[in-house]
Amino acid sequence: MLHSQTNQDQVRMAVIGLSHDHVHWILGKLESQEIKVIGIVEANKALAKRYSDQYGYPMAMVYDSMEALIAAAKPEAVAAFGPIDEHLEVVETFAPLGIHVMVEKPLAVSLEHAKKMEALAKTHKIHLITNYETTWYASNHKAHKMIQNGVVGDLRKVVVHDGHKGPSEIGVSKEFLSWLTDPDRNGGGALTDFGCYGVNLITWLNGGERPESVTAITQTMKPDVYPKVDDEATIILRYPKLQGIVQASWNWPISRKDMEVYGVSGYVICENRTDIKYRLSERTLEAQESLKERQYPYNDPFAFFAAVVNGEITLAPYDLSSLENNMIVMEVLEAAKESAATGKTIKLK
Repeated sequence: MLHSQTNQDQVRMAVIGLSHDHVHWILGKLESQEIKVIGIVEANKALAKRYSDQYGYPMAMVYDSMEALIAAAKPEAVAAFGPIDEHLEVVETFAPLGIHVMVEKPLAVSLEHAKKMEALAKTHKIHLITNYETTWYASNHKAHKMIQNGVVGDLRKVVVHDGHKGPSEIGVSKEFLSWLTDPDRNGGGALTDFGCYGVNLITWLNGGERPESVTAITQTMKPDVYPKVDDEATIILRYPKLQGIVQASWNWPISRKDMEVYGVSGYVICENRTDIKYRLSERTLEAQESLKERQYPYNDPFAFFAAVVNGEITLAPYDLSSLENNMIVMEVLEAAKESAATGKTIKLK
């Protein structure tokens, strides 16, 4: 159980980078009962000023480098909102100082980077967690509990859909778009951007088991818009008695983040953040529920991160945010890229 916090429990947090559009999550709450943002690292002063005008933070809080931030502000934890290829540098800078790190999904730009980050986190005993929007969905947690309680039987197939019209089409910021569509900075296109969600969820639902093999197909349907990266991806994960199918897209007419779970006796379908439907046997009718949001701080990534840093929450192995889970995600994404490039199924060692 969480104890009630006071301002003395506030975690001094810094924001590293402003170019990821998910940064609006934290800029909208620069100080709360759980956190206080005490510095921002962003070399692009025009971008920093634009958000300063929007959210009201002083430009004196903005530093050109992580070293300048450390010298002046001394954070306890940092949240990274820059290109994925910069996640390793963030961990290399802060882990040796015992400063905890949260990155936006996916964990790293490559498995090589992820392994270096993992080693640093373990050596310096810091929390290194990965933030996904779908981690906070009440529907996903209801499905997970139903699986744990055995009401759908042993898992046989999980299908996860994550996608939208495309980052350009939905109007992400120019700063975000510039690296999101760069394979060296983002690690890929839709496969990386949205494929990681499904692998993260399936790994969690399946108790942290690694798949035996990974098969992937990627395409670029709009080469005039996305000439360097895929915009359509399907990943198939094979387990001894389960198939996981991850569908990731920058081509869908309507944005969606949903999941279908099939066991030997029933199914659960998470339609969105709070709506769920399920049928537990052939003898029962399909039921539907509209769930309440998860209890605070389990519906807020920054309050959750602060509670982890303060020792009020202990991450379970292979939890959605955990390093163990997201190392498997990186292993699968690496195999998926190899499979898509070679046309072969990749067996995991």
